[in-house]
Amino acid sequence: MTVQALDHNREDLVTNEVARYLGLVEREFSVEMPGIPVHFDLIGNTLGMYCKKKGVRSIRFNSYAFSKYWNENFANTIPHEVAHYVSDSLFDHRYLKPHGREWQSIMRFFGADPAVRCYFDLSDIPKRKMQHFSYACACGQHELSAIRHNRINSGRRRYYCRRCQEELVAAD
Repeated sequence: MTVQALDHNREDLVTNEVARYLGLVEREFSVEMPGIPVHFDLIGNTLGMYCKKKGVRSIRFNSYAFSKYWNENFANTIPHEVAHYVSDSLFDHRYLKPHGREWQSIMRFFGADPAVRCYFDLSDIPKRKMQHFSYACACGQHELSAIRHNRINSGRRRYYCRRCQEELVAAD
């Protein structure tokens, strides 16, 4: 059986649950918690992720994993990621550990288990496939990731064979 992504109704339930947790924080701590964009674009083994890039915050969820393990993710993954957002917003992030005391206290306030990891069978969940590129040295062929390939092409890095110490060059 193929795992399907969440439908729009369930995505709305998740988004509303994020807003509900933020409302709890606002009432309990008398602070304003601005709404946060929620995306369902993760794939692979990651269930959820709180992101802050260039000052822009968002929460991302794995739609396929949520669909497969709806109850567990609804009860645990949503408060887990919201707690990251809340702790980052309320406390000085320079001194925070990702799953430190502040985060754990927010999880307990939400009535959620402050466990960091959960173990689900995600073998049938779509994974990202990274492209690889062939490179060669004096002793053989090597497959480099797209990240390393791009670093070589931009002139930012050089990579060398661990056996022969020769620089790797693109194979034709």
